[in-house]
Amino acid sequence: MKQTFYEIFSELNRVPRPSHHEERVADWLCQFAEKHGLKYRRDGQNCVVIEKPATPGYEDAEPVVILNHMDMVCVAKDGYLRDGRKYDPMTDAIIPYVETDENGVRWMKAEGTSLGADNGVGLSMALAVLTDDTLVHPAIEVLTTTNEEDGMSGAEGLSLDFIKGRKILNLDSEDYDTVTVGAAGAFLQVAHWTPSWKEVPEGYVYRRIVVDGGLGGHSGLDVHKKRCNCNHQLGIFFSGEVVNALINGQMVVCTMNGGTANASIASGASAVVAIDPAIDEVLAGLVAQFNETLKQTYSETDPGINMRIEETAACDKCLDNEVALNVLRSIPALPCGVIEMHEEIPGTVMTSNNVGVLYTADDDITVSCHTRSFSNDEMHRFAEAIKETFQGRNATVVQLMDTGSWFEDTKSTLLETTCNTFNDVLGFEPKKVAIHAVLECAHFVEKYPGVQIASIGPLIIEPHSTSERINLNTADDIWKVTVELLRRLATK
Repeated sequence: MKQTFYEIFSELNRVPRPSHHEERVADWLCQFAEKHGLKYRRDGQNCVVIEKPATPGYEDAEPVVILNHMDMVCVAKDGYLRDGRKYDPMTDAIIPYVETDENGVRWMKAEGTSLGADNGVGLSMALAVLTDDTLVHPAIEVLTTTNEEDGMSGAEGLSLDFIKGRKILNLDSEDYDTVTVGAAGAFLQVAHWTPSWKEVPEGYVYRRIVVDGGLGGHSGLDVHKKRCNCNHQLGIFFSGEVVNALINGQMVVCTMNGGTANASIASGASAVVAIDPAIDEVLAGLVAQFNETLKQTYSETDPGINMRIEETAACDKCLDNEVALNVLRSIPALPCGVIEMHEEIPGTVMTSNNVGVLYTADDDITVSCHTRSFSNDEMHRFAEAIKETFQGRNATVVQLMDTGSWFEDTKSTLLETTCNTFNDVLGFEPKKVAIHAVLECAHFVEKYPGVQIASIGPLIIEPHSTSERINLNTADDIWKVTVELLRRLATK
């Protein structure tokens, strides 16, 4: 039964699919293949490939792989509730809605959360191709990988025979008037501290120090916009004058938490502390002073940023001060944001780092760092320096991702056909761009010799944030380009 990509995206959004938890969406993909009478394979990483034979008469055309990933970055607005309780990305659906702006452009957004248009819309287009027997196309392999957003273990673990095609159409780009021909590499590592707990000193009062209201965003695509990383700023605050209260025991830390995803700019962070009442006014004054600095610094790039101190409920324990100091002092020592701009690609970030998640659990305190660069040597140099910073503060460091940068041969026949299709269907020549965000393409180039890749997609604004939205007019256009491109690849 033929389905539009909008209908499929609506179904997909009812299936929870955060990174590392793709079992249910992989099940859904396999059921989709069975429903449409198509062969499929699923590997141990839950990556799924669905095959559709070539349109009769075009069996001799070279097969095409349509590549997407099934996971999404799940973030929710502070305080967002679903049915009276806190939103849970492991169980709750995404609720999309559409608005039309004053220019007649249709935008799809999500209620209270990220939308998952990255990469759910591209995946839905690929699946829509499988349902439409009126289209002309070569043999197709719709490959959907796992954990693209937080380690790329799915692409990295693919077997050498998992796909047959050597022409890959990736629908994971987010600027509709471009063809992505290069992407930065990414290195993800997480520092772990084993907490030591003790009793809160008698007579201390409890305060919650909060910095929030940030715009957040994609830690690669939005990093040049000079937005506030709340994890980093919380660390800077605690490394200032307030650190004396920790050192002399007038303050203890109960919890530290911030950010929601390794690949997102932290839009909020907080620490619950217990303090000697004698320093209550002093601490409030330091928070107010720091808040003024934040507002001046981010008045144009992140105007909603705000720091405050508030009363909070008592905690039953607090961290040993040495552990708390090690964590808090490591954060401001990390590079955060743009490190270097690209000398040969104007306006493009060369190297950056993001302090993505700060989290306190009973048996573990973690801080994640997502380093990106077009230079693999530079990426590894900064990643090693970050590791040394953590280890110097008694942390154990675990590496979760090391994906190299990727540049396509700009003279490849697939790119030429893709650009010509844009020109003929939409009336413009797409720009060839390299993006400061990691794509899975580097793994495919390494794993499948001779592969050609073209990456396209609709206009998606603010991915990895609660402001994520997709321009549906451009989605319609990319669908037209995809359909015509497949026809040309079949008939060429």
